[in-house]
Amino acid sequence: MTNRLGHPISRSGASSSNEELQRAMFALNSGRPGEAERIATDMLKANPRHILALQVLGGALQMQNRIADAIAPLEMAARGNHDPRIETMLGTALRQADRIEDALSWLGRAVKRRPPHGPAFYEFGCLLVFVNRKDEAIEAFSRGLEIAPMMPEFAFQLGFALFGRGNYANAKAAFERALSISPGAASPLFGLAKVHLAIGENAAAAGYLRRYLESQPNDADAWVHLGYCLLEMGDRDAGSECFRTATRGSPQNYGIVLAALVKAGRSRFWLRPSGAARFFQGAKR
Repeated sequence: MTNRLGHPISRSGASSSNEELQRAMFALNSGRPGEAERIATDMLKANPRHILALQVLGGALQMQNRIADAIAPLEMAARGNHDPRIETMLGTALRQADRIEDALSWLGRAVKRRPPHGPAFYEFGCLLVFVNRKDEAIEAFSRGLEIAPMMPEFAFQLGFALFGRGNYANAKAAFERALSISPGAASPLFGLAKVHLAIGENAAAAGYLRRYLESQPNDADAWVHLGYCLLEMGDRDAGSECFRTATRGSPQNYGIVLAALVKAGRSRFWLRPSGAARFFQGAKR
């Protein structure tokens, strides 16, 4: 029996190495990256090209937010091995290090491997959205959804990318699919609200926003959207209260709220800043 470098090793040595690797992986999966790093480092002293030990070490360093340190072992593990799991980890680390082109290159390789690795398509699609290559992102998320049809993140991200392209009908279908996979999930609820808001269906948008805010009550942006919907529906008092909720404890949101008020067709205006201030405080005119 030989190791990965072609040198003979004893069966007892192989057994010991496997046990150490299992310990390292268990530590990593149990949220103990420091322990996993120590075990993997010890293994690499005996065999510097141990692919799985390099992978565990890279993952442990990523979990400790030591991204720059994680890249080197992951690069060593990825080169020549054509393993989409390692390539995806490397691509993610490169993205976290703001090496976007390198990340795109490695993730582009990962999505071409067989059998396909679902997380590779997710990471690749998200990065393509980030660099505004939405058509390619749509393709990546669609392929990922074929591979992992019960993963709601694919459906939601697909909806987000389609929404960004102005394809509201298909975006709505993607968000609905995500919600059917994960009933009550916040992200697709907000996505559906955005779609209905974009096509002027304010009542439907308000319904989804209310459901979303049940689990995300501190989302000021959602309160602003709900306030806008309610104003457009003619419910000025309820809409105004939503705007006040959005600014309560967050003065930095005043500008966002004022912009929404100006945009709303049934809004109000003030000639003096003091009038707007009284509005935010809930004072009577």
